[in-house]
Amino acid sequence: MDNLYTFMIIALAILAIADLVVGVSNDAVNFLNSAIGSKAVSFKTLMIVASIGVAFGALSSSGMMEIARKGIFVPGEFVFDEIMIIFMAVMITDILLLDFFNTLGLPTSTTVSIVFELLGASVCVAIIKISADNSQSLLDLGNYINNEKAIEIILGILLSVVVAFSVGAIVQYVSRLLLSFNFNQKPKYYGAIFSGFAVTSIMYFILIKGIKNASFMNDNLKSLISSNTEMTLIAGFVLFTIISFLLIQFLKTNIYRIIIIVGTFALAVAFSGNDLVNFIGPTTGAYQAYVDFGNPAINTAGLSATEFTMESLSKKIHTPTIILLIAGLVMVLTLWFSSKAKAVVKTSVDLARQDNVKERFEPNFLSRSIVRMTIATSEAVNNLIPDSAKRIIDRQFKEPVLTAAVKKEDMPAFDMVRAAVNLMVASVLISIATSMKLPLSTTYVTFMVTMGTSLADRAWGSESAVYRVAGVLNVIGGWFLTALSAFVAASIMAVILYYGRGYALVALLAFAVFVLFRNYLSHRKKSRILKEEDSLKKAESSSIQGVILESANNIANVVKRGNRIYTNAVNGLATHNLKMLKKNKAQVESLNDEIDDLKDNIFYFIKNLDEPSVSASNFYLSILNNLQDMAQSLRYISNSSYKHVNNNHKKLKFSQIKELKEIDDVFEKLLLDTNEAFSSGSFDKIGAVLGTKPEVFNMLTEKIQKQVERTRTEESSPKNTTLYFGILLETKDLLTATMSLLEEYYNSHDDSVEPATVSTEEE
Repeated sequence: MDNLYTFMIIALAILAIADLVVGVSNDAVNFLNSAIGSKAVSFKTLMIVASIGVAFGALSSSGMMEIARKGIFVPGEFVFDEIMIIFMAVMITDILLLDFFNTLGLPTSTTVSIVFELLGASVCVAIIKISADNSQSLLDLGNYINNEKAIEIILGILLSVVVAFSVGAIVQYVSRLLLSFNFNQKPKYYGAIFSGFAVTSIMYFILIKGIKNASFMNDNLKSLISSNTEMTLIAGFVLFTIISFLLIQFLKTNIYRIIIIVGTFALAVAFSGNDLVNFIGPTTGAYQAYVDFGNPAINTAGLSATEFTMESLSKKIHTPTIILLIAGLVMVLTLWFSSKAKAVVKTSVDLARQDNVKERFEPNFLSRSIVRMTIATSEAVNNLIPDSAKRIIDRQFKEPVLTAAVKKEDMPAFDMVRAAVNLMVASVLISIATSMKLPLSTTYVTFMVTMGTSLADRAWGSESAVYRVAGVLNVIGGWFLTALSAFVAASIMAVILYYGRGYALVALLAFAVFVLFRNYLSHRKKSRILKEEDSLKKAESSSIQGVILESANNIANVVKRGNRIYTNAVNGLATHNLKMLKKNKAQVESLNDEIDDLKDNIFYFIKNLDEPSVSASNFYLSILNNLQDMAQSLRYISNSSYKHVNNNHKKLKFSQIKELKEIDDVFEKLLLDTNEAFSSGSFDKIGAVLGTKPEVFNMLTEKIQKQVERTRTEESSPKNTTLYFGILLETKDLLTATMSLLEEYYNSHDDSVEPATVSTEEE
């Protein structure tokens, strides 16, 4: 057998493992977001449950592998050589595309990716075959593509968006109407019945609908369960309701936590059973084609790779259990060790939060229009509802008042009822699709269920609606971009492989390895930057002395970073180093964003203040205002320096550079002394720094006067004059803001007072 095809099989196996890693990093959001968002169980417990579910689901996914082999194209119309090219193009495209979206931290659909990659690659190869055959035209393209199944799959994926959103919203609305936000105060049988219904629904679709695809189940057991469906359902509901009631009554168990654990397990099973084909389907299909091609019993005439047609792939083929076991193990390991998975989970959880959060997406015309239409429709419907009914509904949707002692970061994104509904609805919908051998997009379903339940739960209020809708539109837009990108990219890969053969294969594999490694290094670098010691922290104290101590570290970090930014701006100007100035510009933008985040947290900070310590808010607001003034001055100096060099204007004169260096030296000493005072908590040292204020101000005034004289006598460049005056004046503003901040601390600090802080202990 040709060594090229053996090499292809080895490469496909490696790509399948890599695709599992990349794909699970993307799809972990599908079964982790509800449990993480509700904080119902510890992360370790959640990961153990999800891991068992993923492994269990992998063993039940054998039937779904047929989608990759014959769901999109007609294998009998292609020869072995073309089948290998199609599968190889699909796998290379898939891993690059998914890694790209993972790096951006956006959830994308692995199902949409694989379907449109298979479609793109097979259409491309079919067109090449048709072009080479004078007896055929493009009208014959339908002979190569499984049109009916492909359209069924694509329509199913698109329809899932509407169905998942609608069903999620309806079930959540009814659940909240019955249970309210005070669900723990409801009679015990409420929770028991809800639990019985939820767990029975989940178990039915996992065990009954999904069991027929499980490779480890014998036919007798499958037949026994399938033939007694109604009795199994009734018995299951009664049994789970009784068990739930006993757990609540005698063991004081939080039954919603149990539902979330079971739901996470179920959704992990549904995900793995439905989506495993997305990662290893093309590889298992290629392996089966490779085996059939080399099997004398099938290739009886000993046909070559360009002559042997692949009708054998159209038959029902059992995927070896060992392959499913290995795939399940790789998925479980990825769950535990992938840091990219956490970034993708964050996007989905933030869009569904019950409270306000710093929104990731900016509103647009479409999101504003949708919100306006929804508000108008809602008002029209409300006018038809009697006032008494409105009062009852509003009472059920009234959120409980939380104690001020709970830190915002420790609060769940949403409560356990919503988490349970998310898991129940998503797992049921996905399991139905799996039982019908439809590769429904788990990303679409889980994301849209989450969005539907958050809308029904009134999580999208006037403060956040336009941002959340914009976020949903961005993510959905990303899904459609995935489809287009997958089709085009797979087509291009197929063309390159078809004509380039072995050389093209080696080049494309090397390119894929390079891109994956580069993105891995980039992601690790970003993660390290997020954890750097100079990042700013939100104040959590409830007294003025506590705020002084807590925010001291922020001041030290701003001063340290400001010193670095100012020095880099001066050095970049002196050497006309555009790269340094560009990097400096990015650093100052990051600093401004972090200070903006602190200002956005003011609402929650003031909420946590003790009644006698409201003066702490005035101090904190003043400090933030001074920090923002400092950052804005640094931004102006950095941006104007970058713009000057980027536009290739004349260099500053030697005398100007010399004066800026002198200012930088004086500023560096001042900022280092300030940093030391705040880092060490020795606020008495601030007095010494404040004593240098007249001297530094006089120096800046002197430099400004010198530039005025130069402008009148020898300066010939208006751009240089504008830049230099701008830097000196902003430096003066920077000094003013710094000194104002120091004076606030010097006048407010009292080390004889014990600072009050927010308690993080659970009551």
